[in-house]
Amino acid sequence: MNRGTITAVALAAVLVPVAAAPAVSAVPAAAGYVDTRVRGCAGEGPGCRPGVVVHHWHKHGASARGVGWVYASREGVRSGTARWLVRKPGGSWKAGGGWKRARGTGGSFVEATWGKDGHTGPKYPRGTRICAEFKGLSTKACVTLK
Repeated sequence: MNRGTITAVALAAVLVPVAAAPAVSAVPAAAGYVDTRVRGCAGEGPGCRPGVVVHHWHKHGASARGVGWVYASREGVRSGTARWLVRKPGGSWKAGGGWKRARGTGGSFVEATWGKDGHTGPKYPRGTRICAEFKGLSTKACVTLK
């Protein structure tokens, strides 16, 4: 499989609704780095209400995890406002990204994203929890950086 095909497959995995995606998937990275996408799903019923995907990366053997981007989604609605939260081990919850209007995808599904691909973004210790939340919804979708 060539690199272009791998990139296309990785991009398609993010665009598939979070409920259909596997729990953890590794993505090919530059030498010396481990890139991972972690998915979380919350709520009852079919699909994710809400869902979260986090791209994080680290150097082999490092305990710090860089968060490249965060993706939040919610099914069953046509609009919404979302943010992501972060809690380091032993710490308290803090806003990772401010409130952002979630965009509709042409149906009853909305999504919001923060950050960009690559080895950019804030760094957190292993074991950090990241959650996506939507205004007016008490359920959060969460993942742990391993």
